[in-house]
Amino acid sequence: MTTLTSYLDQHSTNTELNDVITTVTNVGKTISQLLRKGALADILGEAGNQNVQGEEQKKLDVLANDLLLDALAENTHCAGVASEELDNATPANADGSLLVLFDPLDGSSNIDINMAVGTIFSILPYQRQGQTSENSDFLQAGNQQLAAGYLLYGTSTILALTITENVVMFSLDPDTGDYVLIEDNVQIDADTSEYAINSSNYRYWRAPMQQYIDELIAGEAGVRGRDFNTRWVAAMVGDVHRILCRGGLFTYPFDTKYAHKAGKLRLMYEANPMSLLIERAGGGATDAVNRILDIEPTDIHQRVPVVLGSKNEVDYVKNLHVNYSEK
Repeated sequence: MTTLTSYLDQHSTNTELNDVITTVTNVGKTISQLLRKGALADILGEAGNQNVQGEEQKKLDVLANDLLLDALAENTHCAGVASEELDNATPANADGSLLVLFDPLDGSSNIDINMAVGTIFSILPYQRQGQTSENSDFLQAGNQQLAAGYLLYGTSTILALTITENVVMFSLDPDTGDYVLIEDNVQIDADTSEYAINSSNYRYWRAPMQQYIDELIAGEAGVRGRDFNTRWVAAMVGDVHRILCRGGLFTYPFDTKYAHKAGKLRLMYEANPMSLLIERAGGGATDAVNRILDIEPTDIHQRVPVVLGSKNEVDYVKNLHVNYSEK
């Protein structure tokens, strides 16, 4: 049996990185326990305030954010922490060599209906050791990530992680409290007939995305010549987990619903870590045209359109957008 601790010891010589990953995953155990208790732990319902994104916070949003923030602030290797829930990054230990970004509870609207939610995290190098970290220190392209992963709190708690060139999965054993390796080389099929998208926003999409979905809906009778299935968890962590397990495409494309938002998903907290996982599992991840991991961020709360999953399908979407632009 390979545990997370033994896996990190075997596959990473960066002991500081290993320690920070352990801190995040230990907090994940606490969040998992709270979710299992549900209403009995008084974690359901609204917290009564909004986050920096203007979204109503759930009680567990706030609690999960504080648990991660406090634990990472105490880790001597962590120089700073950025959360999707907070306006600015929080300085931690100036002598640390790592920066951590996280979405404490992705899909939190699912909490009250007992559906899948998760924690997404990204770890970056810190370049100014000995000085207090600032927002600007986090503005690194996704290709600079040293590690990324998510914790999915579902029927079981699953950790998906990448620290090398592959993606691994662990399951939390409730009896021992250990994360146990269940998949040591996750791979995504290049082709798929399954996609995830919030179709209620169809009228706000650009023409090539509308064309793409029209083709999928046409199925066997259309230009694609086969039927497609729609799956939508309403939590990116759940949709990405499904893709890592059985392939597929997930997209939250550019839309005009809100003029000030290029997309719904956050580059630093969602798109970058998920793109690293998807690419290292053999898939693709773009903003419909450009590779997400090459985007140079300008703000820690920057939003981007996202198209990720089975590589041939991601490329198909890209070609539709490129050809439309050329016209």
